[in-house]
Amino acid sequence: MTPPSLVVDGLTKQFGPLRAVDDLSFQVRPGAVTGFLGPNGAGKTTTLRMLLGLTRPTAGRTLVGDRPYVDHPSPGRVVGAALEASSFHPGRTGLGHLEVFAPQVGVSRARCRAVLEAVGLDHAARQRVGGYSMGMRQRLGLATALLADPPVIVLDEPTNGLDPEGIKWIRGLLRQFAAEGRTVLVSSHLLREVEASVDDVVIIAQGRLRHASSLTALREQASPATYVVAPDAAALADLARSHGWRTVPERDGLVVDGATAPEIGAAAYRSGLELHELTRRDVDIEELFFRLTRATPVPPPAASPPPATPPSPGPAPLKGDDR
Repeated sequence: MTPPSLVVDGLTKQFGPLRAVDDLSFQVRPGAVTGFLGPNGAGKTTTLRMLLGLTRPTAGRTLVGDRPYVDHPSPGRVVGAALEASSFHPGRTGLGHLEVFAPQVGVSRARCRAVLEAVGLDHAARQRVGGYSMGMRQRLGLATALLADPPVIVLDEPTNGLDPEGIKWIRGLLRQFAAEGRTVLVSSHLLREVEASVDDVVIIAQGRLRHASSLTALREQASPATYVVAPDAAALADLARSHGWRTVPERDGLVVDGATAPEIGAAAYRSGLELHELTRRDVDIEELFFRLTRATPVPPPAASPPPATPPSPGPAPLKGDDR
C-alpha cells in the first residue's frame, strides 16, 4: 500500500495577540524527504503539533492521507514522530522508555531492542535517560518514532546535538526512508543541515509560506553569478551597469550577479572589452533561503480570537514545545 501523503490546508494558529501560523498550505509526498524550513520562531513546531493533533488549529486542517491524524484507528502505527529530545522521564532507561510505548502501538519487547540497535543505542539500553547526552536523546527520539515501523516519519530538528558522524548517519537514514517509499517530513532552521538529504523544500517565516518546490527548482531560482577579471575594471563596471547587472568587487575583479559567463562574454565581445577571466560561481542556495525568510514583519491582526483548547489526543510518539 502506498504510504499516505501529508496535507496542510489553510492552517492558522492564534495564541492571544500572536499569530504563530498564518493560512499555511502545503503537501508532503510519499517517497521523498521534504525539508520543512524556517528560522527559529517561524511556526514549524506549532505546525507539526497541529499535524499530530497535539494542538488544535484556530482555522484550517491537516490530513494524514484522507483523514486527520487523530481519526486513524492507531495513529502511532501510521506516523512516527519525534518533536522534542528532552521530553523523556529521566529515571527510565532507554529500553524502559520504549517499553512504555510498545503496547500502545502493538509491538513486542524484541522490537524495542531492535530499534535501539538500529539507532546505535543498544549499548545504553539499560542506562537511565537522565544520563544521556543530547545526541543520545535525539537517537532515542528517533527510536520511538520508528517503533511501529510507520509509513510516515516526522522529525523536528533531528540533527540538534549530533556530532558530524551522527549528522551523516541521520542523512543516510532519511535517504533510506525515502528509498523505501515512506513519507518523510523533517524540520530545520538551517538549510545547510538538510540540503544533502532532502528532495523537496517548504520554507516558512512568521507563520507564512514563503516557498514550496523541489530542491532543484529552488536552486534554479537563485540568480547566476560570475567572477570576471578585465584590465579595464571601470569599463567592466560600466558594461555591467548598462545591462542592469549588480557588481561586487572581489580580489582583482568583480562578481557580477544576474548574468552567466556566456552572457557576459558576449556583451564584452560586442563592446570590444578585453576579459582575462570568466568563472561561474556556484549558486548560493543558503543566501536565497535567507532572502526568502527575511520578509517584512507581518503586523498582528486587529482582532485576535482566544486560543483554542488543545484536544486530548491518543498516544503520540513524543511531545514538543510550541515555537
